[in-house]
Amino acid sequence: MAKIAFAGDHAGYELKKHLMDRAVSMGYEVKDFGTFSEDSCDYPDYAHPAAEAVESGDCDFGIAMCGTGNGIQMTLNKHQGIRAALCWQPELAVLAKEHNNANILVLPARFITREMADKIMDAYLEAKFEGGRHQRRIDKIPVK
Repeated sequence: MAKIAFAGDHAGYELKKHLMDRAVSMGYEVKDFGTFSEDSCDYPDYAHPAAEAVESGDCDFGIAMCGTGNGIQMTLNKHQGIRAALCWQPELAVLAKEHNNANILVLPARFITREMADKIMDAYLEAKFEGGRHQRRIDKIPVK
């Protein structure tokens, strides 16, 4: 089964713990890049190592979160091999995977319920990249 990199800041700590436990119960292997408490912290400290693990292939993909999802997504997307997609509805997660081959799902922890997060994660995990014309577009994303 796939290995998932998880990362989040203090605002996403409880949701990250919940989703990690859920992923393990579904048979996934997880790697927790932090944070490890609700103490105030800086999301880049956890986003960069998670992104590096996905880029290197140590993890197959990632799930990350912060209060709005914006800060951690911006940080993750600084990495050339990362396509982090901020999703607050299951349909967005499906399209992020099908059309953009998003390799990190990002969630806005302060703006969605735990139940919605479960639905979004399930949608992301079940979706498959469509390839074709979408691959051509993805090939144009990295800055050369």
